[in-house]
Amino acid sequence: MKLKAKDAGLAGRLALAIVLGLAWAPAARADGGGGGGGSSAPDPTKCGSGEYFSDRSGKCEKLRAGALDDKDLAQYAFLLAKAGRYGEAIAALDLLRNPDTAVALNYRGYATRQMGKVDEGIGYYLRSVRLDPRYAQVREYLGEAYVIKGDLPSARHQLAKIRAICGNTGCDEYEHLAAAIADGPNACGSRYAARRCAAPE
Repeated sequence: MKLKAKDAGLAGRLALAIVLGLAWAPAARADGGGGGGGSSAPDPTKCGSGEYFSDRSGKCEKLRAGALDDKDLAQYAFLLAKAGRYGEAIAALDLLRNPDTAVALNYRGYATRQMGKVDEGIGYYLRSVRLDPRYAQVREYLGEAYVIKGDLPSARHQLAKIRAICGNTGCDEYEHLAAAIADGPNACGSRYAARRCAAPE
């Protein structure tokens, strides 16, 4: 059966559209989620404390329960924490409909740890691990918390778990935790360094 020129052209354009669609599709994540893949969380730098930028209204609005879906709200909280706005991150996480997901508990642990409450942060990380043992990011952050406490054997245990999850030592979570362990909790120049490492005046 021969295709008419018109039908052949249509089939060719359809095939091209499918190929291009697959080429631009986001890559699947193997880390158990987290880190914001595919999230449409607002940029936290656009608005002040307790607010978020609404695409719907085109302006800053008060952050309240239901303003964002849980995935975007959790990611927004994480972006706030990464920006050093830890109290706001915790407040955003308090608005989640379901605060007991592996991702939400990991982000709560991160913000809490960054506020200097390392043991409390570890508690949230451990709850996250129980919900999703193959979530590499929470194991990285848990390992970093152990480094801060000087518990390098526990940090190395998390590093081994990350290697098993990733299948190698090339994933970001493995590399970050390996660097933290190598630097140690008080190594000068480390992001975990104690203030006493500062050069004398």
